[in-house]
Amino acid sequence: MSTGLDTIIGGSTADAQAALDKAATLEQDGNRIAAIEALREAQGTHDERVLFRLAYLLDLLGEEEEAMALYEQCASVERPSVNALLNLAVIHEDRGDYVQAEKCLRQILDTEPNNVRARLYMRDVVASKDMYYDEEHARDLAKRNALLDTPVTDFELSVRARNCLKKMNIRTLGDLLKVSESELLSYKNFGETSLVEIKAMLSSKGMRLGQNLETQYHRVRAEVYEELKGRAPEAVLSKTVAQLDLSVRARKALQMLGIMTIGDLATRTEAELMGVKNFGATSLDEIKERLASFGLELRSLD
Repeated sequence: MSTGLDTIIGGSTADAQAALDKAATLEQDGNRIAAIEALREAQGTHDERVLFRLAYLLDLLGEEEEAMALYEQCASVERPSVNALLNLAVIHEDRGDYVQAEKCLRQILDTEPNNVRARLYMRDVVASKDMYYDEEHARDLAKRNALLDTPVTDFELSVRARNCLKKMNIRTLGDLLKVSESELLSYKNFGETSLVEIKAMLSSKGMRLGQNLETQYHRVRAEVYEELKGRAPEAVLSKTVAQLDLSVRARKALQMLGIMTIGDLATRTEAELMGVKNFGATSLDEIKERLASFGLELRSLD
């Protein structure tokens, strides 16, 4: 069942708030249809709270198509709400579109790996997906693999860029997704001009440098988190890092990395923390000491 939402951070306006208040009163009076109309009148404000609440009420009335379109609007912002993604995933799952349902849930779990509802829904989606052969997805995957195997020589790159890629043994588009900007720039005679050129070429294909490295990174962190559950209870892993009583410098470093929980912190490496500006050995020792008090430690690079 879809999840209601009390607050979504968005562009709140007086008109939007008035519509939300009016809709809430009408709902309490049992007049859900009138509440929907009140929210529809405020759609022009593009306030995410209005869009979500309208989608939620329409969803309850079985107006799935309209609800889905509104949820997709909520999910299209830079930082979509968790509940909008959850509800959208539920609709996709009900329709048998397990690929899209999984995509919504992964958006949540990439930033909140310990989100209980997302993990439960993901378990159901994966189980259903295993019993369902998505022919269209298989075709899309085959096309993507064919694209990744395309030689870089098939694209209009400068002689310098081509020569550097050849010497670095980068032959295909897929190879470019496995290297970072810093790796390319560290190569002799490879400069900013060649980098811009290659990034533009990849962008035209909907790709970016190091893309597969990021996917692998998130997968590794997810695997590490699963291992951590055998060493510490969920109640500990889900504690916020604010409860570690860290120094200001250490707290700011964790904020910059988007680390919210102890479990998330334990999936990171020393190198990641030390890469934050002004984060030094003292702060690192402080964090390691706090983790050790829970029987945990930072992830080591094997």
